[in-house]
Amino acid sequence: MRFSFITCTYNRDKYIAQTLKAVCEQTYNPLDYEIIVVDNNSTDSTATICEEFKQKYLDRQFRYFKEMNQGLSFALNRGIKEARGEFLIFVDDDETIIPEHLKRLNNHLNNYPDAVLAGSPVVPIYEEAQPKWMSHFTQRLIGGYFDQGKLPKKLDAKNYPGTGHTIAKKELYEKYGYYNTELGRKGNSLIGAEDKDMFNRLKKNNIECYYFPDIPIYHHIPKEKLTDQFFDKLTYSIGRSERIRTLSISKKEYRRRLFDECIKWVASLVLYIGYIITFSPQKGTQLLLFRWNVTKGLLGK
Repeated sequence: MRFSFITCTYNRDKYIAQTLKAVCEQTYNPLDYEIIVVDNNSTDSTATICEEFKQKYLDRQFRYFKEMNQGLSFALNRGIKEARGEFLIFVDDDETIIPEHLKRLNNHLNNYPDAVLAGSPVVPIYEEAQPKWMSHFTQRLIGGYFDQGKLPKKLDAKNYPGTGHTIAKKELYEKYGYYNTELGRKGNSLIGAEDKDMFNRLKKNNIECYYFPDIPIYHHIPKEKLTDQFFDKLTYSIGRSERIRTLSISKKEYRRRLFDECIKWVASLVLYIGYIITFSPQKGTQLLLFRWNVTKGLLGK
């Protein structure tokens, strides 16, 4: 089998149906791809929705699993181990894709036979107008925005994609290990960095990441993710995640991350001044708040 879609979900019955519809209705040979849903103990109607899709799309290889260990990394690892495809395509439970996604991806992989890892664009779809504080920097943070141009290319090491728009050969996980279960969201926690940890591991082993521009992921953003409360919780969790990730490697790695944070503060202050000069004070203030919350989490405050 060529491809395995993997969607890990937790209490997202509001969005999961549109995600499943998008992956089921691909203009690609249904015998050459499968759809894997890993339900991480949802208490809503996710299981019922998945059963309905399984019955509706009988010509699709739809597989549903319940992962009892709570946490995104546990769910990701379960999906990877259950997958039968050569390439794994991760699609989050609040994302959608175009019907030609697999057909175009297959063409790219044929054109770049050395590609074993790839990312694609992420286009945020906001349910309500973006707040005035939204900037280029906070847009990726909140909406996952990712755009590296209009041509296929190899990505710079600093521009790794998130798990929700990653394509990877299954053998990479078998060779270099699975997602760190100390990282990644668990229930309503916003701890992350499981994707950064994985990509750092792959980069250290000289695995290059390609970018395929014509297979966009559409990330649907509810109004709840545009509140001050969510912003504070998310940015603080980024710092906590980095603390956990780096200390799990070594104290030296943690100190290096603290040094990087100092550099990020200097850059943020420069950007803040730029936003003030261009009469966009909300964007500058929010950027400093972002940095402040990350630093607190990183220091364990």
